[in-house]
Amino acid sequence: MKNKRTFAGLLAVLMLALSVVVFAQVNRPYRNGSVWNIGFIRVKPGMDTAYMNYLASEWKRNQEALKKEGLVLSYKVLTTEAHGAGDFNVMLLTEYKDLATMEANDAKADNLAQQVVGNDAKQMQGYKERLEIREVLQDRLAREIVLEPRR
Repeated sequence: MKNKRTFAGLLAVLMLALSVVVFAQVNRPYRNGSVWNIGFIRVKPGMDTAYMNYLASEWKRNQEALKKEGLVLSYKVLTTEAHGAGDFNVMLLTEYKDLATMEANDAKADNLAQQVVGNDAKQMQGYKERLEIREVLQDRLAREIVLEPRR
């Protein structure tokens, strides 16, 4: 009799534990995707061609080197109309596998920029020159959400 009660008690506890585990599993119709670093840029009036020339040369060369080394997945340049005097009109997007990979490869990316763009002094000169043609308004990280089919 005691063994039956013990068995029944253990069975009840086991069923309760299994129901909690099943209940705790949430069926999410999505998964985390890649991470995007997005720069919001305001190009100064009349400087669109100058900035696009920079993007098509130095910026692209650096992005391609990062991609070739496997440090980034892809990159994009999007243009938009500004909706006000203080609004962005260019977005620079760089895609990384995930946040951990992006942070782990910071030193490698810096070393690669030294090779592709030049030493710190040359990079600083480039920053100063670009101040004449554009203003960096913000820099944001965004995570892509991949929608899965419902089961």
